[in-house]
Amino acid sequence: MRQADVVIAGGGLVGASLALALAQTGLDIVVVEASSAATTEPASFDERHTALAPASRRFFEALGAWPAMAPRANPLHEIRVSDQGRFGFMRMRASEEGLPALGWVVPNHVIGAALTPLLAAAPSVTRYQPAHVTAVMPDDTGVTVLVDGAASETMIRAQLLVVAEGAGSPTRAALGIGQRERSYHQSAIVAKVATERHHEGCAWERFGRQGPLAVLPAEDGVSLVWAMSPERAQAMRAATDAEFLEVLQEQFGHRLGRLQAVGQRHLYPLSALAAERVVGRRAVVVGNAAHTLHPVAGQGLNLSLRDIATLAECLADAREHDIGAPALLHDYAARRRRDYQRVFGFTDLLVRGFSNALPGVSAARDVALLGLDAIPPLRRELVQRAMGRHGWLPRLMRGIDLTERSET
Repeated sequence: MRQADVVIAGGGLVGASLALALAQTGLDIVVVEASSAATTEPASFDERHTALAPASRRFFEALGAWPAMAPRANPLHEIRVSDQGRFGFMRMRASEEGLPALGWVVPNHVIGAALTPLLAAAPSVTRYQPAHVTAVMPDDTGVTVLVDGAASETMIRAQLLVVAEGAGSPTRAALGIGQRERSYHQSAIVAKVATERHHEGCAWERFGRQGPLAVLPAEDGVSLVWAMSPERAQAMRAATDAEFLEVLQEQFGHRLGRLQAVGQRHLYPLSALAAERVVGRRAVVVGNAAHTLHPVAGQGLNLSLRDIATLAECLADAREHDIGAPALLHDYAARRRRDYQRVFGFTDLLVRGFSNALPGVSAARDVALLGLDAIPPLRRELVQRAMGRHGWLPRLMRGIDLTERSET
């Protein structure tokens, strides 16, 4: 039986990042990833992007991954929020917050490519790939995990199992942890769009008749996430490029001139998912396996990175003791509860508030946007929430070494 300290089920962006963070502590880490190790980089015009908050950048800097991401990261200097056909409008600027950027927009595959070689070089990390967790047997002193690989099965005994497989995690289900779902009755179209004018580091959140539209700066155009009814989304994905760009131009306007081309369109149903609990016997659930948000505010990966930065800190502080002890896991859950509730409430309010077309609600929404734009303290509070800087942050996200204890 293979002995380890931590088994991580899922080696995507969240699982790989956690493994690299824990590698700094000297713990023996096993990562089990279902996808094949042989991957090819997608075409640059058809890639998904993530807006990383400043704290998330510091996290990747601490892992040593940021230098590989930086050349492909687009700084986010300004965010503009508007309501199509109405007078509500708000701007958030990095210069007014005394920051070089509100965030950095990075292609997801670039993040993965930066993590992969670091993970391969980490001496305390062992990867099973492609492989699946097929059985989990926790007890008072540890957890036994059965891993089914391409050629054989392996039994691993660890102190702790971390589940980072994503929203449909079979390992979370095997632990007896269910999930709650709140459907938004929307689907999102994700695509790259080439524009006549450069974005100049600006992002737009446009609430329109078709649905909320997020437009992020990218290397060769913009990356968009467009939410709408499932029926409309299917029709827009099936539309010709010219038809799609015409409807998009009508909602977005000519802020970037003429929209010139659209890449491959991907469709994703939108729901808010939450695990019934994030800790179990000798187990922790993190990332999308614990919570999946509407993409309207771009909070998903940033929230997940705060999960694993917090967990890594808890395990680093307890590495000379039992890192799977119930008290430690409940402490982790308590630390994360308030952040999740705050981010979910913020995201859900945006979706529901801007989806309501009743005249009184629309007018109140416009007044609120104008008030936020005109009153710096209120706007600064919103910026802090959007950037994930509201409340306590783990050490790795404050630029403090993971193994350095801090009381703040």
